[in-house]
Amino acid sequence: MTEQFIFAVTEASQVAEVRRQVVSLASKLGFNQTDVGKAAIVATEAATNLAKHAVQGEVVIRLLGDQDRSGIEILALDKGPGMVNVAQSLRDGYSTAGSPGTGMGAMSRLARSFDLHSDPTKGTAVLAEVWSGRASESKAPDPMEVGVVCRAKPNEVVCGDGWAAASSPGRVLLLVVDGLGHGLGAATAAQEAIRIFRSNPQHGPARIVEAAHAALRSTRGAVLGVAEIDLGQKLVRYAGVGNISGVIVSDSSSRHLVSTNGTVGQDVRKVQEFSYPFPTGGVLVLHSDGLISHWNLSNYPGLLRKAPGLIAGILYRDYQRGSDDVTVVAAKATSVRPED
Repeated sequence: MTEQFIFAVTEASQVAEVRRQVVSLASKLGFNQTDVGKAAIVATEAATNLAKHAVQGEVVIRLLGDQDRSGIEILALDKGPGMVNVAQSLRDGYSTAGSPGTGMGAMSRLARSFDLHSDPTKGTAVLAEVWSGRASESKAPDPMEVGVVCRAKPNEVVCGDGWAAASSPGRVLLLVVDGLGHGLGAATAAQEAIRIFRSNPQHGPARIVEAAHAALRSTRGAVLGVAEIDLGQKLVRYAGVGNISGVIVSDSSSRHLVSTNGTVGQDVRKVQEFSYPFPTGGVLVLHSDGLISHWNLSNYPGLLRKAPGLIAGILYRDYQRGSDDVTVVAAKATSVRPED
């Protein structure tokens, strides 16, 4: 699933709307009454924390799963001030706002997975997943964890950006696409690129880009990047056209992926595919030009070890232009993350 819903939360009256939306989504996904209640509590606590503490707060709701399982991801983004002592903040009974202090602890207990990153000067990001009961143990973890934030330009009804992911044993494909301009025409181009991507999961990045170029001739065109992560060979194969950015980040280095000039559906002289080492513990970040390119994860101690949803969320929070569609995707190999 790629659906997302983003809510600004800057004061207490907005908490109820977040809760209502999450309850509605959980019910539509077939959650039982107990799991709907869990999702409601997690969403309420996340939004309440923002209303109490955030300078600029947003809750990003993403639908998870496939035909066999369903879940809801709740990402709360707070632009500050952050926590001085994260471990203390997770204990029931601790509060800096005069509340009972059960919010963060309740979220961590009720969610199937829970992670957070906080910096006293930059803010806090909290990520929680709640799954339907029948899905909780039904499927082995995917080989890669993928986190994403995709948001339309302010005052636009639809987003001209898009993204998609496909996985098979030992292999993950990722797409980020930015339709030219904004609004419906851009969204139409982006959705056509996503359709082609989903129709060609057996092919590599270059073949997918070539197929998209042919299919998008009837649209206004797009820029896009397709990455294939080969976990067995520890490689990233990448083909990109236009100003989609790709970076492989590890503790010791950052490597930018090469895209060629052009517009898919209009002018592509030659599609080129490049290969890059994908180090153990590395993170692949792909994003549209709605995100400023001069970001540096080394400014966020410990973030590389966190869930990709937190990485994508913090990059979106701190580096979005605010005047464009924006998509940021982060991916890393599934593993047990060490505690801070």
